[in-house]
Amino acid sequence: MVKTDLHLHTTASDGRFSPQELVKSAASLGLAVIAITDHDSVDGVAPALAAAQEYPGLRVIPGVEVSTDVPHGEVHVLGYFIDHRDPELMSVLERLRNSRELRAEKMVAKLADLGVPVEWQRVREIAGRGSVGRPHIAQALLERGHVSSLKEAFAKYIRRDGPAYVEREKMTPEQMVELIAKAGGLPVLAHPSNIEHLEEFITRLQKVGLVGIEAYYNDYPQKVVKYLASLASKYGLVASGGSDYHGLGNPDETPMGGVAVPVECVAKLFALVGQKAPA
Repeated sequence: MVKTDLHLHTTASDGRFSPQELVKSAASLGLAVIAITDHDSVDGVAPALAAAQEYPGLRVIPGVEVSTDVPHGEVHVLGYFIDHRDPELMSVLERLRNSRELRAEKMVAKLADLGVPVEWQRVREIAGRGSVGRPHIAQALLERGHVSSLKEAFAKYIRRDGPAYVEREKMTPEQMVELIAKAGGLPVLAHPSNIEHLEEFITRLQKVGLVGIEAYYNDYPQKVVKYLASLASKYGLVASGGSDYHGLGNPDETPMGGVAVPVECVAKLFALVGQKAPA
């Protein structure tokens, strides 16, 4: 059994641990393959690859996770085996990160209007050198005592339709799938169980390069996992999987390596880039 986690976040976006710390933890847990998939950022990839040189039994896949816009919501797209130095990809991601920053500032202003102020400087400190995300604002709310948990911060204030939510610049799923493919990557639909008309959506994205869907994810019930795996088989897609680990200390957070991803799924991903998966 090859222990794998293909959905991990670092301080390059909204994770708590640096790429080096994440790699060290993955190695200590006996993982053989991990993917660094920060939100709108590939800044964690190079340090993770460098850190992995100390652990011959661990393979790091360069990746990214990007939010894309659909009517009445958003869809996340993962990119595996990307060229993290691709100029066009880096330019688009920088633009999206700048949009995140502006969005976060507006959300902080809304929270002040709602009588639950947090300091923008503190939000930036929590984010560190990574792109600012809603988890950073949630942490600031928790520190100020406005909420009793990160989950409450989202539910009460910063969920998509919450009173402090602000939209940001996004791309369409088709645009992102094409961009990842141009950067030499494998586009995979992230945690897709709540996407409306999923089969129709999958066929649309396959036409522009989608190669997989995330079937083995976080707290998905077995019934959902089986359904998504069957869709992957039906449409000739790879069934990917991972924990979506941020290391934020939530009691209900799935730990790194906490999702069982079948070894054959990992092998299929590697095969698509002409490589052999670790045994």
